[in-house]
Amino acid sequence: MKVLVIDDEPQIRRALRAGLERANCEVMLAANGDEGLNIAATSSPDVVILDLAMPGMDGYQVCKQIRTWSKTPIIVLSVRDSEDDKIQALDLGADDYLTKPFGVRELFARVRAVLRRTGGYDDEPSFACAGLNIDYAKRRVLLNTEEVHLTPKEYDLLCYMAQNADRVLTHRQLLTKVWGPEYANDSHTLRVHIANLRNKIEEHPERPRFVHTETRVGYRFKSESH
Repeated sequence: MKVLVIDDEPQIRRALRAGLERANCEVMLAANGDEGLNIAATSSPDVVILDLAMPGMDGYQVCKQIRTWSKTPIIVLSVRDSEDDKIQALDLGADDYLTKPFGVRELFARVRAVLRRTGGYDDEPSFACAGLNIDYAKRRVLLNTEEVHLTPKEYDLLCYMAQNADRVLTHRQLLTKVWGPEYANDSHTLRVHIANLRNKIEEHPERPRFVHTETRVGYRFKSESH
């Protein structure tokens, strides 16, 4: 697995290189955004670990540019822990967000999670996770072999979250994708549909197994616990 680390702090780059190489990863390092973009374009990394606060081109700009030509998973690292910072990074195309300081084991778990994603249900005939099965061709959902009857919007919402399993999706991303750009700020509609979906696919909706809330940011469909 090839991992590109873009971070202006030498000690962070050294620590991540040491940890990732112990996990048998090929590690590429960049000290700024321009260098990181050049490496990303020429070396095709499997995942990018990106710092937000860098001089010159910051992580937001790097993320935005990578997303114009690549679907490579991006995990953002930052000392900033406000919801606005997380939402901005995720809306620009980051797959996950980790606040500094962080544990290397947690970072590895996030890397494994983003790499588990299949890349889209349009390319896969079905999705299966812990007794939940989605047959995309038949638009059919089964939970422990019992059919689950969803409304069209509930089904589209579930499919988009399953397509992006283990990735934080912001309220705006979900609303824009499932309902359209004109609904981008209609958080009430999303909350109602998430609640209805949980009632239909979760054994304990108050303690969801699949659809987890990322407070004030969005939701994450968890394919497994980590």
